[in-house]
Amino acid sequence: MSVKVFITGAGGFLGKELARQCLARGYEVAGVARSHYPELEEMGVQMSRADVSSPEAYAGLEGCEALFHVAAKAGAWGAHEDYVRSNVSGTERALEAARRCGVRRFIYTSSPSVAHSGGDLEGVSEAEAPYPDHFSASYPETKARAERLVLSANGAELSTVALRPHLIWGPGDQHLIPRILSRADRGRLRHLAPDKLVDSVYIEDAARAHLNAFDRLEPEASCAGRAYFISQGEPWAMKDLMNGILEACGRPPVEETLSPRVAYTLGSLFELSYRALGIKSEPPMTRFIAEQLSTAHWYDISAARRELGYEPARSISEALELLAEACAQGGAEVRAGS
Repeated sequence: MSVKVFITGAGGFLGKELARQCLARGYEVAGVARSHYPELEEMGVQMSRADVSSPEAYAGLEGCEALFHVAAKAGAWGAHEDYVRSNVSGTERALEAARRCGVRRFIYTSSPSVAHSGGDLEGVSEAEAPYPDHFSASYPETKARAERLVLSANGAELSTVALRPHLIWGPGDQHLIPRILSRADRGRLRHLAPDKLVDSVYIEDAARAHLNAFDRLEPEASCAGRAYFISQGEPWAMKDLMNGILEACGRPPVEETLSPRVAYTLGSLFELSYRALGIKSEPPMTRFIAEQLSTAHWYDISAARRELGYEPARSISEALELLAEACAQGGAEVRAGS
């Protein structure tokens, strides 16, 4: 009997790679996204177009063994109610649909930012990094609320797990890499804490971790009802990682720095002025971005290795070589920053 799975946010960077890997396993794949993605239909994905907070989004869920809830509103700026609708209400709707359709496994894409309170996180495990009392942006706050919903929904009929991949990157990335390139190309990229260590995860490994969770998840499994940090298990200095990406994409390294205190102050001022003026575009700096760029955040992934069977397939240096090859062939990463 063929295995059928459902992916929310199937048109996104992670969702698309997850769909590829599921199809490679011979699974039947259905998905939903807000926009039209003909390339997914050409791959064989049964796509529908809807917002994940609407009931229509889950029309293709019947008969599915698992729901990979990847869709989310990301970013450091935007109306709080939009984050709530997408990340919290969308997750509530996905859980309701999974129960209604008899889905047995629910794999949720969370974020390490749900455990970030503004200071350094160095080699911490999931147990050593509880949810903070406050958040500096709507994204981590709503992702934490959604993660709690998912984990509390774990039970005999529906097994749930949350994965926290950190800084997903690779060929086809439309978020992290284009942001780095765009700022560098405009002369606006600065290192706030060049020597602080930070985790990241290559796109193929991020998707593979979700399938590791799918393979292990069942009632009473050690991973059921738990959250896991996901990375390459190889923290790099922030400056080295950003400059490695720049080099792979044919850009010169950036050496300029900016005081974290100055960046945080600028972020506060930008947020106040943008709100006062009703500007909807993202400010050049926010408090959340300043915190992320000025603090160490790398994690102990031994629980994911032990309980999910997760193991990164390549080193960051090897992944950067693959990125360089894609960029040399005219990949989207090069065009995004030009």
